[in-house]
Amino acid sequence: MDRARDLPVSLDALRGFEAAARLLSFTAAARELFVTQSAVSRQVQHLEEQLGVKLFHRRTRALQLTEPGALYFREVARALQQLREATATVRAPANPVITVTTTVTFASLWLVPRLTRFQASHSDIAIHVAAENAVRSLDRDGLDLAVRYSGHDLAGEGALRLFGERVAPVCSPEFAKKRGPIRSPEDLLRMPLLHFEDPDVATPWLSWEVWLEAMRVRNPKVPRGLRFSHYDQLVQAASAGQGIGLGRFPIVQRLLNEGGLVTPLRSNREANLAQNRAYWLIVAPHAQNRPEVKTFVRWLRREAQGT
Repeated sequence: MDRARDLPVSLDALRGFEAAARLLSFTAAARELFVTQSAVSRQVQHLEEQLGVKLFHRRTRALQLTEPGALYFREVARALQQLREATATVRAPANPVITVTTTVTFASLWLVPRLTRFQASHSDIAIHVAAENAVRSLDRDGLDLAVRYSGHDLAGEGALRLFGERVAPVCSPEFAKKRGPIRSPEDLLRMPLLHFEDPDVATPWLSWEVWLEAMRVRNPKVPRGLRFSHYDQLVQAASAGQGIGLGRFPIVQRLLNEGGLVTPLRSNREANLAQNRAYWLIVAPHAQNRPEVKTFVRWLRREAQGT
């Protein structure tokens, strides 16, 4: 008699298997579940021993579900979703919490500074901001809202447009006074420029090379300068007088209103970049009828109209 097969299957093992099967990676599953890669691998191995079947073909750099594994994944994913829904149904009511997922840039430069106004009139509603650049599933991760920057086709059906975006050079008032006047885009080539490193090339219009070419500067030799992997760091450097960066409007408009940044370029020439992209608000189906979510959506749209 195999006693291992008689033991109840652990919920942690099922969650580990479901994540690994969905992502086809023990490493990615571990990152999502906040455990080690070896812990997920052991959970799946123990699960295979209990079931008496192989759930994965383990390749050198990838996983592939076996036929029993694919069948088991469908059933386990469905069961875990039913458990989440049942838990949400019977959980005792508490002060409402709205979970918003968005990018680090949008959260730190636009959303978070405005939340004080929302809390002033809705202190009974808590907001949890989950800021990360990875796109998360609202349904799978139990999130209520998302603000995403994309084209309309990628935003999905039912997405609400908050606002678009334009790009222009920004710097601190002190820097502009010391280095100015800056009358043309060509003048920028003798300035220390701040660069945003985008390894996925998801925002090419935030590259000085692309922006200068759009401004009809021929064969620009862009000077090297400070480089940043996160856009909010670039904005901090610009505010600190360390150079000129490409400002994303209206994301940085608050800093101009408060005097932390200025637009130093005295030119009527404009570069029409990222015209087909915008910030979109997506509401999860499970959250659409919650009164506190409707309240927050109305507030968010009013704030967006005022930018």
